[in-house]
Amino acid sequence: MDHAAVLAVYDRDLREGARPDGPGARIERAGRVVRQVADPPGWNAVLWSGLDAADADRAIHEQIDRFTGLGRDFEWKLYGHDGPADLAGRLVAAGFRAEPAETLMVAEVTGLALDTAPPDGVSCVAVTDAAGVELVVAAHERAFGTDGTALRHRLLARLAADPGTVVAVAALADGEPVAAARMEPVPGTPFAGLWGGGTVAAWRGRGVYRTLVAHRARAAADRGYRYLHVDASAMSRPILERLGFHALSTTTPYVYGT
Repeated sequence: MDHAAVLAVYDRDLREGARPDGPGARIERAGRVVRQVADPPGWNAVLWSGLDAADADRAIHEQIDRFTGLGRDFEWKLYGHDGPADLAGRLVAAGFRAEPAETLMVAEVTGLALDTAPPDGVSCVAVTDAAGVELVVAAHERAFGTDGTALRHRLLARLAADPGTVVAVAALADGEPVAAARMEPVPGTPFAGLWGGGTVAAWRGRGVYRTLVAHRARAAADRGYRYLHVDASAMSRPILERLGFHALSTTTPYVYGT
């Protein structure tokens, strides 16, 4: 894989050329910044910027004014290759706080092993309705210890408005959700994104996460997508590397608001 070339296409198609990530969201392009503005509880964020030292501070404060004027908390999704080099420090000085960094990883679908079977006692269930969404939310809350309200809203809205833009799957053991994840293909691009992969603590290290990656990779291949991309945590990065993913950059959310 030509890392620089793939990263350039990623930036062009998914960041500078971003599309709304669900109903109630819209993309705004203001100068050298692309942002998403969404109705609650949607995600509000700066997705891409092409800034330099001369215009960075002004652009930062313009985004603060825009989102606070709407009464929205938001994040600046900063990538390791974004400029200027001191943009992270400028964001902190303006009142943003950094959350844990993740690694942007990409794989060619054809280079992945897609025949991974679930471990004994585990079955994978495709999520297509409200009952399935509750399985995903339950697994997410147990795996991450966070509230799943926003995820529930997002999945229900996507399944109702445009089910072709999300593939969600839950892994069950004795009827109980032990892991879940989703894949979001981006029409008109070669990319499909892997999101929300999480396994409850008692089931980690047994191959459930690998099974969910393979399930989603097959779905992406069936739909003709060339690449999978994922924002990988420190826990998932080694697994993804063994499966054939390549690290292209880092991504850090800089959050403004409560």
